[in-house]
Amino acid sequence: MGGQAGPGNSSIIAEFRHALADQGALILLVAVLLFVAWNQLRSMQYRRAVARGERYGARPAPVAPEPAGRRFLRIAFGLLWLFDGLLQLQSGMPVGLPTGVIQPAAATSPSWVRHLVDSGLTVWTNHPAAAAASTVWIQVGIGVLLLVAPRGWWSRGAGVVSVAWGLVVWSVGNAFGGIFAPGLTLLFGAPGAVLFYVVGGALVALPDRAWSGRRIGRIVLGSTGGLLVGFGVLQAWPGRGFWQGSIGRQPGTLTAMVSQMAQTSQPHVLASLISSFTSFDRSHGWGVNLFAVVAMLGVGGLLLGIAVGDRDEHPGRLRRLLFPVMVVLAVLCIADWVLIEDFGFFGGLGTDPNSMLPLLFVATGGYLAFTRPAAALAQKDADEPVGADVIVGVGSGDETEEDVRVPVGVAAAADVTTGVTTDAAVDQTPASTPAGVPARRSWWERVDNRYAGRIAASIGALCILLLGVAPMAAAATDRSADPQITEAANGAPNVTAGPAPAFSLVDQHGTPQSLAHWRGSTVVLTFLDPLCTTDCPIIAQELKVTASLLGSDAAKVRFVAIAANPVYHSVANVAAFTRQEDLGGLPTWSYLTGTLPQLESVWNTYGVTVQSAPAGGMIAHPDIVYLIDPHGILRRIINADPGAADSSTRSSFSGLLASQVTQVQHQ
Repeated sequence: MGGQAGPGNSSIIAEFRHALADQGALILLVAVLLFVAWNQLRSMQYRRAVARGERYGARPAPVAPEPAGRRFLRIAFGLLWLFDGLLQLQSGMPVGLPTGVIQPAAATSPSWVRHLVDSGLTVWTNHPAAAAASTVWIQVGIGVLLLVAPRGWWSRGAGVVSVAWGLVVWSVGNAFGGIFAPGLTLLFGAPGAVLFYVVGGALVALPDRAWSGRRIGRIVLGSTGGLLVGFGVLQAWPGRGFWQGSIGRQPGTLTAMVSQMAQTSQPHVLASLISSFTSFDRSHGWGVNLFAVVAMLGVGGLLLGIAVGDRDEHPGRLRRLLFPVMVVLAVLCIADWVLIEDFGFFGGLGTDPNSMLPLLFVATGGYLAFTRPAAALAQKDADEPVGADVIVGVGSGDETEEDVRVPVGVAAAADVTTGVTTDAAVDQTPASTPAGVPARRSWWERVDNRYAGRIAASIGALCILLLGVAPMAAAATDRSADPQITEAANGAPNVTAGPAPAFSLVDQHGTPQSLAHWRGSTVVLTFLDPLCTTDCPIIAQELKVTASLLGSDAAKVRFVAIAANPVYHSVANVAAFTRQEDLGGLPTWSYLTGTLPQLESVWNTYGVTVQSAPAGGMIAHPDIVYLIDPHGILRRIINADPGAADSSTRSSFSGLLASQVTQVQHQ
């Protein structure tokens, strides 16, 4: 309601910080409980081991290490998600993200993309503090889960969650990275940074066996090469403004982009660097674009050639080119990230470090998967006696492999995912049991101490994630907006405790009515111009929504409007307004009027100034709602100025008014 609540609005920022503090306290409690449970588990294992005469904490059987490419992607994108979650802590996010980031990103996209983005933004605009806080914990939870869970379904689940949330952010938050908008170019961040988060998460979600050999590396490197070649062609396409540093007196496409980034609030040294590159591109636009085109086509073509032409049986010279090609790619990505994308996270509304860094991470993961493949676990015959060794191959990146020997019984039964060892493996360890009787162990005894801490940390990360998902899901199903939106724009209701001024007028049916007639009911009183076509119809509809929100309690509430027009205030005028706004279906609705002296007396006693606008325009009057309790005491004065009157502000005012009516009814 009222004026637009800006990114720096103190009311919404306070609500945002309050939500973060409450949820952070809950996370701390969960962490303490998990630590206590983990410590108790260790104590129970120690006491049982001593009772059985066993050595506690014996080193478990060695397992094959995590594939190098997967480990890099898991850690790199875990850190990125964690960093993005911390960026969401910026105070401007609750209000500024939709209007300052998301809507501008979708502005040049087709109408169906804008419609999708606007539909998704409804949740955020209706519940800015809750949505912003939820986003913090969702992204922090994904990051922590990726970092603490190196193997198994915990880790693969983190990859799946990364894909799911990344697709939501990419489609709604990034408008599909601008791929449907004109001027598409890799240099500006297309196809969207979060799309690379999705790719990284999908690769982490793959089972370990998918990482054996160089196949994953070939696919990732080939896809990266194809992406670079495709965007290189787009960059070279004539008529898109990239070949000109300036067009007439206007900056070219690339110059305009870099110049805009230079205006972002950031350290002076970075702003000076970006400004210098802007001047250079304005003077040498053709050369800058030529370099970008040649670099993308050259690096992309080499990556494609290596991925397609390399064969394990014929290594050839292509493989030896890969390292210098990756170095060149890293230099190009970092140069674009600094000089054109301007790091992407400055300005108070930055949500991620833009696309070049995650693109480089994906390519590096492919490089490691290609040069340091994981070898598959050798399979032994099922009839091989317990106690024999199997060879676990650990890919080293060369043609040779390091062999780690593991007892067959242990290798077959140890779950490297969770550290839980099955009875078949535990039975190989001597125990204080009668001869020939296997030692049976409870689940907590079979949890490998080496992995128990990671399991506890993974459960904690999952709790963080759920703490973000639950409020976001609740907000998505709640169509009404938070009352804080109205309070942020119009201020909190004024609390009063004096007798309400009496009045006696007639309603839309010509029936005499007075404030004394409604003693015993809560009265919602406002002043409306029956000929108004802007604010007054909006306020009338908000009163209808308020009645629906009150449910059965609405029967105890009188919704009353008094005509606020010195010229057009007849019974016919107020009756026409009632029909126009479909208020006849509200049984407790009354639109009062009277003679001009009667109306002026009521206006004056309630402090309402009614003036005719110049040149016969509309009537100017304040938009105020008064709440009068069943005893005739004026309890609340609420600013009802609709302002922009979008769906969230209308719903927010109705929710605020309903909550205030409920409070007054129970005073």
